[in-house]
Amino acid sequence: MIIKQLAPSDEGNARRWDEFVFACPEASFFHRSAWQGILRDVFRHPTYFLYAEQAGEIQGVLPMAHVKSLLFGNALIAMPFAVYGGIAANNQDAAQALEDEAQRLAKTLDVEHLEFRNVAPRHSDWPTQDLYVTFRKEILPDVEANMLAIPRKQRAMVRKGIKNDLVSTVDRNADRFFKLFADNVHRHGTPAMPKRYFDTLLKVFGNDCEVLTVTAPDGQLLSSVLSFYFRDEVLPYYAGDDESARHLAANDFKYWELMRRSCERGIKLFDYGRSKTGTGPYAFKKNWGFEPQPLHYEYCLYKRDGIPQNNPNNAKYKLFIEAWRRMPIGLANWLGPHIVRNLG
Repeated sequence: MIIKQLAPSDEGNARRWDEFVFACPEASFFHRSAWQGILRDVFRHPTYFLYAEQAGEIQGVLPMAHVKSLLFGNALIAMPFAVYGGIAANNQDAAQALEDEAQRLAKTLDVEHLEFRNVAPRHSDWPTQDLYVTFRKEILPDVEANMLAIPRKQRAMVRKGIKNDLVSTVDRNADRFFKLFADNVHRHGTPAMPKRYFDTLLKVFGNDCEVLTVTAPDGQLLSSVLSFYFRDEVLPYYAGDDESARHLAANDFKYWELMRRSCERGIKLFDYGRSKTGTGPYAFKKNWGFEPQPLHYEYCLYKRDGIPQNNPNNAKYKLFIEAWRRMPIGLANWLGPHIVRNLG
């Protein structure tokens, strides 16, 4: 088994990489080769996209980036800004060879830890972050059957949005989405990613990345979601809402419209993405009839005693969150990308 690195400008091997990713059951949208350019160009992180090759055929891939920050630590992560990551391989030999090379690389880079964002567990002997779960559910082939599959109380909220004559539109750019997204994260006291990141996602992934925006009958912006499409799955990934969206059930209507449109498009699985256990988003997704499935984020620690807790639940960020909420949004949108790039 030979381990190689995907060069950023190697279009031929990038095509081979993606052919493998679309065929490998363990792979996800976040294993696609285009993330290498996004992580380098938008966030300026060095990338290490490893692949295992045998007899000229790719047998496994491991996309990683080196995220180094005085505030948030020094790590080699598969993958930053992704809910899923780690090794995707056809066999154990390829997986082990990729892991061995990742360990060697982590020591060479002198990182504090190596992180794999696995769906399935790989290492019972590595510390595991059990903060997150994911929610995935089949999309039925009939639109009305999907409506009836939503639990009664949540279905009533969807019908409320429909009765309010809300309108959903697929946007060609990220302008309206970013306005809602940036305002939403600012209210929660967290920095926003740069608008250039979302523009890049839409440009790089084409039809596999889409913005759906909900407006009131008078055109008022209410809610928006940026989703990824991978094989026969849809993954609503980034979202934002106006403060008036709750009263009008715009958030509920938005996800129903995404489900409805996905059904009509022939998509077979709705991936609600990850949430922190016990939070509002966790409860919201359960209300739709989705059951939580554990994610196995595994860490190999080199220069630290415990798993890093770079998330808003960490009490040490409480004062920062309160101060960020009071910051003018223009300043927050300018400063935010410099902070969030190091959160991964």
